[in-house]
Amino acid sequence: MLPIPGGDDPVRPAGLQIGPLDLAARVDEALRVQAVAFGLSEEEVGIRRYIVQRHMACGGARALGAFTEDGALTGFVYGMPNDRAYWWSTIVEPYLRADGHEGWLDGSFVITELHVHPGFQGHGVGRALITRITDSAAEPRSILSAVDTDSPARRLYRALGYTDLARRVHFPSASLPYAVMGAPLPLRRP
Repeated sequence: MLPIPGGDDPVRPAGLQIGPLDLAARVDEALRVQAVAFGLSEEEVGIRRYIVQRHMACGGARALGAFTEDGALTGFVYGMPNDRAYWWSTIVEPYLRADGHEGWLDGSFVITELHVHPGFQGHGVGRALITRITDSAAEPRSILSAVDTDSPARRLYRALGYTDLARRVHFPSASLPYAVMGAPLPLRRP
């Protein structure tokens, strides 16, 4: 496992490490982090459990976690090479096509989920997770979707080089619109 950058930073949570995560085996722990970070109901957690397990069976899917010294999960990221047949791609494709960015669906590594427990946010954990997982991608670029608001997550993605490819994207199960963002790899460093 690798330490999170900022070893001398007094605000960085001590002892956090980034390393491989067997997300299928630790799905409930990861979803507890996501539920707190994203405000999910028990029903939404149940639906996402099924989705995560299905995603982790896809070719090239991989996950990283941020762990305390005692092994507790404080954040996670997972993704996979994009495939136009995936549900997410079929939803975002018309929006990307309308904005002239449909080609981003090919040759891209999708960040499917990135969540950090609120008690560990603001210390570089999310940045470390997303840069480490994309650094290992064979694809030349990365895409993701995020709630289409000015949020810390969107500011992080912009700082890493992601730009808006489509906005006001509506997913059938979401009440808020999303933005689809893309960045060339490797991601920008500070």
